[in-house]
Amino acid sequence: QVQLVESGGGLVQAGGSLRLSCAASGSIFSIKVMGWYRSAPGKQRNLVASITTDGITNYLGSAKGRFTISRDNAKNTVYLQMNNLKPEDTAVYYCAAEDPVGGNRYWGQGTQVTVSS
Repeated sequence: QVQLVESGGGLVQAGGSLRLSCAASGSIFSIKVMGWYRSAPGKQRNLVASITTDGITNYLGSAKGRFTISRDNAKNTVYLQMNNLKPEDTAVYYCAAEDPVGGNRYWGQGTQVTVSS
């Protein structure tokens, strides 16, 4: 099992920045990809950004150029730096960890990000 604890959400004005953190613990040796998803009211949960153990990143189109995902392997922590935030970025953001061999995806509890106009 893998446990994920997120932090860093909050309320920010449009154009502002936030940094989300996700600390992983447990059987993290099996985790190959970590990512951030978000879920806005009435919408499905979508991938925002992901990063592999090799540091390969992938971004949702609207996040490119504004968001940066990174990881600190020594701290077993993944970050999502979000700049130039827009009201449409308002959502609950979830950290996820994937174990492709075991076929498992683990989720954090979610952190609310609200961007006011």
